[in-house]
Amino acid sequence: MQQLTRNIGHNAMKHNPAFLPSLMFVLAIHGALLYYLFKQEIIPPPEQLVTLMVDFIPSSRPKEESKPEPPPPEPKPQPVKKPKARQLVAETPILSESEPVAPPPPVEPEPEPIVEAPPAPPAPQMPAGPVTLSAELSVGCPQLNAPAYPPLSRRLGEEGKLVLRVELDEKGNVHVAQVVDSSGFKRLDEAAMAAVKTWRCNPPMRNGQPVRAIALQPFNFVLQGD
Repeated sequence: MQQLTRNIGHNAMKHNPAFLPSLMFVLAIHGALLYYLFKQEIIPPPEQLVTLMVDFIPSSRPKEESKPEPPPPEPKPQPVKKPKARQLVAETPILSESEPVAPPPPVEPEPEPIVEAPPAPPAPQMPAGPVTLSAELSVGCPQLNAPAYPPLSRRLGEEGKLVLRVELDEKGNVHVAQVVDSSGFKRLDEAAMAAVKTWRCNPPMRNGQPVRAIALQPFNFVLQGD
C-alpha cells in the first residue's frame, strides 16, 4: 500500500506540478481524521499503526541563478615618472693635421637688378603725300642737263614753251614726269621729259628725314640764228 501510494504520488508530481499542495491538503485531512478516531478509541493504539512514509518530490521550478560576484576593483594607475631630459652637448670633431680641411664654398654674387630702358618715343609720322616745292626743280638739282633740240624740229623751225610736273623720290631721283602745259609740238615735249629724267636732285628734309617732293619745271625751246 505504501509503495503504491509512493508510485502514484511520484507519477502525479511528474505530470502535474500542482499536485504537491493537493497532496498536503489530503494528508492533513487524513491526519485530523486519524487523531479523532484515536481519541474515540475506534482504532488500535499507535504501536499497531503502520507508519506512512511520503517522499516529497522537489518541484521542477528552476533554481535561482546565483548572482555573479562583482569584479574586484581595478588598481589605481600609478603616475609615470618622466625621465629627466638630458642636455645634449655637440662635440666638436678634432681634426688631425694630416687631414685636409675643405675650403668654404664660394659665395655667388647676387645678380644685379635688370633696369628696363624706357620705351623709345614714337617716330614722327611722315606726311602721306609728297611735299610740294614752291621753287623750280632746277634750284635743288646740282646735276642737270639741258634738253637736246630735236634736229627735225630745228629744220622745221618748231619752237615753244612747256611746263613739266616732276615727282622726286626720297633719294632725289625723278620718279614721274608728265606734261602740264605742252609746247604744241610732241617732239619738243618728249625731248624735255627725256632730259629731266637724268637729273639728280636733293630731296627736301622734314624732321631730319628725306621725303618725296613735287615741283614744276618750265622749258623754253627757241631757235637762234647763225
